Amino acid sequence: MGRHVIAPPPTVQVDLLVVGAGPSGLYATYYAGFRGMTVALLDSLPQLGGQVAALYPEKAIYDVAGFTAVKGQDLVDALSAQARQHDPLLILGETATTLEHGGDGVAVTTDTGRRIEAKAILVTGGVGSFIPRELPVGSDYLGRGLRYFVPRLDELAGQDVVVVGGGDSALDWALGLQPIASSVTLVHRRPVFRAHERSQALLKLAPIRVLTPHEVVGVHGEEWITGITVQNKKDPEPVQLATTAVVAALGFIADLGPLDTWGLEQQKRRIVVGRDMQTSIPRVYAAGDISEYPGKVRLMSVGFGEAASAVNNLAPLVNPALSVAPGHSSDA
Repeated sequence: MGRHVIAPPPTVQVDLLVVGAGPSGLYATYYAGFRGMTVALLDSLPQLGGQVAALYPEKAIYDVAGFTAVKGQDLVDALSAQARQHDPLLILGETATTLEHGGDGVAVTTDTGRRIEAKAILVTGGVGSFIPRELPVGSDYLGRGLRYFVPRLDELAGQDVVVVGGGDSALDWALGLQPIASSVTLVHRRPVFRAHERSQALLKLAPIRVLTPHEVVGVHGEEWITGITVQNKKDPEPVQLATTAVVAALGFIADLGPLDTWGLEQQKRRIVVGRDMQTSIPRVYAAGDISEYPGKVRLMSVGFGEAASAVNNLAPLVNPALSVAPGHSSDA
């Protein structure tokens, strides 16, 4: 009996490869199709939407034009429907590994052995892979009351919840959980928060217990968390909090993964781009949170603009007949 040989996935040839299927990548996929390009959209996650879909599907987003507020998953669904209009090739659950650069194109190989040949690449991979910063104590309670994400708020309905952190995610989760949890306590080690001003204003009005500047110094319980100890460095008396759910929203460690080996110029783990969104490697562009340039503002709405700017600037590489200035979609 002969050996069973598994053939590698077939080679893909497109005008543009978009790496990262978050909001910026989805919009870039749509816009490139709108400009007449064939597009492949690649992401290591098994679903569209990037971090928003994986981690914050119920989080309200306030900085997208045209929406007073929109839930993360609702925005992803709308962007996905928009991106599918021009029949892009969706390659999900595969990671970009190696990059080859030729005179008139580039090629990426994925961890499955698939080869994707394109005239240009647009990297829209957020911060790369998102590794949460661990709670300094009690990390062994992960899955036993300790969590780093809240994909579904109703999972914590009726519980006494402690949220640890002072950034946007911490305040968003605390505010989102307050109407459905028995109680919510927010613990932050600094006296001031880093979150958006609007979230801080809402926090002052909400019936949420706020402990600042306090740090978690102990986590208790046998099979499941039953309480934590927090302490203010200026107060010798620790505070005991009864809880069955601790959400540690302490930020993420950025990891570009295999993209780190491509030779792209970086600054603070971000990919440096020029005004045209091109990286230090010809035919490789970047947009969204993963890109870096002077004056960069990390907003989702900015990422949409960067995606369109990148697509327009790379258009002549895909087809010399295409101009950088496309005109308006409403032009007759």
